Amino acid sequence: MRKEFSRYVTMNILGMLGLSCYILADTYFVAGWLGENGLAALNLAIPVYSLISGAGLMLGMGGGAKYTILKSCHEFEQGSLIFTNTIYLGIFISLLFEIIGILFINQIVILLGADENTFEMSSIYLKILLLCSPFFLLNQILICFVRNDGNPKITMIAMLTGSFSNIILDYGFIYLLHGGMKGAVIATCLSPVISIAVISPYFIKKQNQFHLVKMLPEIPQMTRILMIGAASFVTEVSGGIIMIVFNLLIYHLAGNTGIATYGIIANISLVIISIDTGIAQGIQPLVSYETGKNNHKNIIKIIKHALFLEIVLSIFIYFFLFIFASAIVSVFNKENNSTLQELAINGIRLYFTGCGLAGMNIIIASFLASCEKPIQSNLISMLRGIILMIPLSFLLARWGLLGVWLTYPITEFLTGIMSIIFLVKQKRTP
Repeated sequence: MRKEFSRYVTMNILGMLGLSCYILADTYFVAGWLGENGLAALNLAIPVYSLISGAGLMLGMGGGAKYTILKSCHEFEQGSLIFTNTIYLGIFISLLFEIIGILFINQIVILLGADENTFEMSSIYLKILLLCSPFFLLNQILICFVRNDGNPKITMIAMLTGSFSNIILDYGFIYLLHGGMKGAVIATCLSPVISIAVISPYFIKKQNQFHLVKMLPEIPQMTRILMIGAASFVTEVSGGIIMIVFNLLIYHLAGNTGIATYGIIANISLVIISIDTGIAQGIQPLVSYETGKNNHKNIIKIIKHALFLEIVLSIFIYFFLFIFASAIVSVFNKENNSTLQELAINGIRLYFTGCGLAGMNIIIASFLASCEKPIQSNLISMLRGIILMIPLSFLLARWGLLGVWLTYPITEFLTGIMSIIFLVKQKRTP
């Protein structure tokens, strides 16, 4: 069990870290080329990226978990039906994103809080991102299913290759070709295409135990996929919603400099959350398999290993951020804005006091979804994402940026109480 845990979790953490790197690369290159307004525009666009990513994770995690449970019972044909229904859902959701990108892009940009300095850059980025959404969704679905098919190594390679290719393309499109924001988003959209190309030999060589079948969409199966994967969607999308709310609050408190400050914090958060998500996604195939086998003892071992690893990593990450906050901010503060530097350092040290609790909540929510407990899983995700975070952000914003930064750890602490209650109840259920 420990060997399998290490294999799945390590490879998935590395893959997710690579995935977060291309958002960081966009931030770094855009900040260097377009300055504070470019950084603010990119930050306004990230919630839509989170929406697309969340939809892909919902389909991949929901379909993948159900597939593994069926595979553990040797019901491979039923597993292929799950895969096909997941692809149907991916096509439908992709079409919705593309329609929004064509018809409603200006309204979306205004809703996100863009002003005259950031409107055009945000509009360009979002339109291309939405039109390329099918690549992001298909990539997430294939990665989740291949991982659940017992091959986390190729999914890690695909994710890392796509991510590091984006960094190279960012430099080429933004600096060498002077593409600006358009270059940044084209580089980002090519990343899942490259990842799909890397993972495709797995299907060409027919190593996969799942395949597309001729069938009509099955609404009950689709509903089950969405319910199991909803926690991943809520986690990603609520992060985007919170970014919108925080951007609006911070804009009134500190203008575009404040938004740029939060952009730095949000991008660091993407990397940290990617580690937690890596652990959560890494244990999902193992938990789902043992759930199918009804092996309660092994299920409890897996979650214990996951939470112990998360605690150790969170302690290390927070002390690293606290000590090196100034150096980290300087990487993104290309214009040497002293106000931005001071705000971001204080923000990092306050905001990330909640990183350990956030990781615990993400892992427990994913664990419960993998055990086919979608109601508890989704409730945890809703609490930390919307139900608590939004009201608290408006309440605490009365104390300025200090209150905004403290919203995150307070929300995760309150959610953590519910997570522990659900986890203890699950451990007692044979």
